[in-house]
Amino acid sequence: FISYPRTETNKFSKDTDLQGLVQLQTVDPDWGGFAAGVLQRGPNPRNGNKTDNAHPPIHPTKYTDNLQGNEKRLYEFIVRHFLACLSQDAQGQETTVEIDINGEKFTAQGLMIIARNYLDVYPYDKWNAKVIPVFNQGETFQPSAIEMLQGQTSPPPLLTEADLIALMDKHGIGTDATHAEHIETIKSRMYVGVQQDGRFVPGELGMGLVEGYDAMGYEMSKPHLRAELEADLKLICEGRKDPKVVLAEQVQKYKQVFIEACAQALKLDEALGTYFGEAQPFAEQDMNPVQVSPPVRPCPQCGESMVIKTRKDGGLMLSCMGYPDCRAVAWFPANVLEATRDEAICTRCQPGPVHKIKFKFKRGSVPPIIPLDYLGCIGGCDETVCELFNLNYLRPQQQQHRGAGGGGRGRPVQPSRGDAGRGRGNTRGNGPSPPRGGGNNGGPFPPRGGGGIARGNAPGVARGGSNDRRNNRGAGNTRDFHTGNQSNMGFLGVGDSGRTPLGAVQSSGDGNAVVCICGQNARLLTVRKEGNNCGRQFYKCSRMDNPCDFFLWADDNAPSAGDAFSVGSNNSYNSNNHNNRSTYNARGDGGNGNFNNQPGFGDRQSHSSGDGFGGDGFDGDVPQCNCGQPSVTRTVQKEGNNKGRQFHTCVKPRGEQCGFFQWADAPDNSGAGDGFRDNLGRAF
Repeated sequence: FISYPRTETNKFSKDTDLQGLVQLQTVDPDWGGFAAGVLQRGPNPRNGNKTDNAHPPIHPTKYTDNLQGNEKRLYEFIVRHFLACLSQDAQGQETTVEIDINGEKFTAQGLMIIARNYLDVYPYDKWNAKVIPVFNQGETFQPSAIEMLQGQTSPPPLLTEADLIALMDKHGIGTDATHAEHIETIKSRMYVGVQQDGRFVPGELGMGLVEGYDAMGYEMSKPHLRAELEADLKLICEGRKDPKVVLAEQVQKYKQVFIEACAQALKLDEALGTYFGEAQPFAEQDMNPVQVSPPVRPCPQCGESMVIKTRKDGGLMLSCMGYPDCRAVAWFPANVLEATRDEAICTRCQPGPVHKIKFKFKRGSVPPIIPLDYLGCIGGCDETVCELFNLNYLRPQQQQHRGAGGGGRGRPVQPSRGDAGRGRGNTRGNGPSPPRGGGNNGGPFPPRGGGGIARGNAPGVARGGSNDRRNNRGAGNTRDFHTGNQSNMGFLGVGDSGRTPLGAVQSSGDGNAVVCICGQNARLLTVRKEGNNCGRQFYKCSRMDNPCDFFLWADDNAPSAGDAFSVGSNNSYNSNNHNNRSTYNARGDGGNGNFNNQPGFGDRQSHSSGDGFGGDGFDGDVPQCNCGQPSVTRTVQKEGNNKGRQFHTCVKPRGEQCGFFQWADAPDNSGAGDGFRDNLGRAF
């Protein structure tokens, strides 16, 4: 309905269609008649003196009678002002009479309006006619009344926003585009308050600042300094001043003011003390020293210390003190509320010393087998930490950003915990090859055995004849961890069936209900947006406030063990107790393979053949954990869907557990007595 309002332009260009704009207003019952008179006489705009060469003066662009409240009043004001500036000037005759009575001077004024013109449409200006008698110079007359009025001075009224804008414009501070921002600044900084009638009341902070700056000897509270800057900016726009010269001059002026203000800062304290109390002396010893986290371990990349730091978003991380030259870092997930270094030192991880860390997890964010207060190692030996954290910093720098491996016979590294583990083979890919023999691999952490290397096509990991960059990367590592028990996580990367997202937990209380990362039953929703996934169902967190990032397609939920492995018809599994080595032969998509596994499968002598993984891998009703020991049965005590449900876990103390976990009421797949194959592909 109106033109761009943030402009100081007050003169119309010759190209403006004033006739058409006035014609739009002739239909209004209040000012339509006046608009018709303007058209009859012809628009006669006043010639203003300011233009920004970008916008015309504020004027109505359309007619409307549907506005209400303040919008209606504002539109009416703009229309009436527009018609008034196109009209003829008002005309009047004023008479001023001065008389002398016994040496006292008296004055009287009279006004006679000859032609109202713009006053007929613009009621915001008022001319009050005042009739006085006709006097002739030198004439003597008898006054009807002589009054001696008494009065006293009074403070000026408090300013309204309009008053303040008028004063800012008068003294050259800001423009129509910045006045509102300046006013919001003084209000947000508590320099002034606002009464119910909209008038500004000086605040204690504002009064103290003005009095303090005035006491310094120069009127910094006055508009002169800012007005000089505004004037120079206008001269730059007009091409009359060089921006570089203006910048240098203004910086020098403000620098000098700043130096003087710093030298007399006590005067500012004294002025503010009148309103806020006497300033307290500053004591350096009262300052809290900066808390520096003690080093957790030497950086495996550069040797500098790594410490626990807090990120800008409040999260935690283990960062190298050699930053930015070294960018080794371990990001702690959001469910870690606290992390502090413990004095206990890991005896397995190198380079040492590697201190253990006390983690405090958010309730409901970790499986029930993991305590909320957990003492773990960040060096790579702790399977729980490896499963929950991203430990890419443990890998050598040349491997952290290696290219994806090509298709073919990728041979993933499988660390062995045996005393005499050995491996053979090679890799096809773009990444560096792992060590082939036993002993230390030259990296930051030695393998637990000889670093056995898988040969052939481990199903779902490196499939022959495929070009799966996701599962056959460089050296073929199936996980990002250098060490750790792989028996219950080594082959979770499925082949044909897609991947199972972390957090897709099966709830015991509701059959196949999907549970999100928060531990709540996920909501089943349907995609409504047009596209390839329209109509497809998916799971997401059911919490309305602060939901987690869980997401799972309904048709990707919990692949079975048969989907996760492509096992041939002549697979066999056996173990040899005398050397803590076990061999697993599998025919997948393209060939036979064997790899040196770990004692979780091979501490007891057993042999099985046929489809699957064997029918009598272990004896007894209680499954064995990954350590090769009979597991212990416990009951979930935490409130939730699984409360009261029994599960099998490692018998060792929590800080030394192997990570084995199996629900006691899970269906018994014969031949999967260790619990790992029962839950293969199941996310938790």
